[in-house]
Amino acid sequence: MAWDTDATREKLLDAAITEFSDRGFSGARIHQISRISGCNRERIYFYFGGKAELFEAALTRELVTALDDLPIVGSGPVAIADFAGRYFDLSRNRPSLARLTFWEGLEQGHPVGAETRALRAANKVSEIRGALPALSEAAAEDLLLTIVTLCHAWVSSPNVPLVITGTPDDGRRRASIIRTSELLARDAPGVASQPS
Repeated sequence: MAWDTDATREKLLDAAITEFSDRGFSGARIHQISRISGCNRERIYFYFGGKAELFEAALTRELVTALDDLPIVGSGPVAIADFAGRYFDLSRNRPSLARLTFWEGLEQGHPVGAETRALRAANKVSEIRGALPALSEAAAEDLLLTIVTLCHAWVSSPNVPLVITGTPDDGRRRASIIRTSELLARDAPGVASQPS
């Protein structure tokens, strides 16, 4: 029987995403990824080269999936607000991306898979500019960064809402992120003077 390399690689990535998002790079164990995936350890080294490359592949896949699966639909500030709401939903339902980027920031000191991730981010910045044509590239980058960090913080810093509001409320937070994103889009240089 032929070995299904794509399926094995996906199993390993799924297991790595789980292990790295739960324990970070330093705390994750290759033998645990092997156990979760049902694949032997040698496959990890065969497909990815090592733990660092596996972490990079896991984080890159999660980011690429998040940005590619959520197109900006329509135009104007409302389209940006809609994207922010859907990105919040994805972050809440698939917390691995927020957790992986959190661990990366704490442990790596540099972005992993930066070239691929920057390309995907640039594509999303272009979509934002398509929805808000008067927006400069820098303003679109800032808007995307704000949306991503607002959504990720809800997942990666769960104790902050407990301190500030007492009880986490996903609906309230989602509405706040949508409103904030729409207001930022409306207030962006060049957009405020355009008819909505």
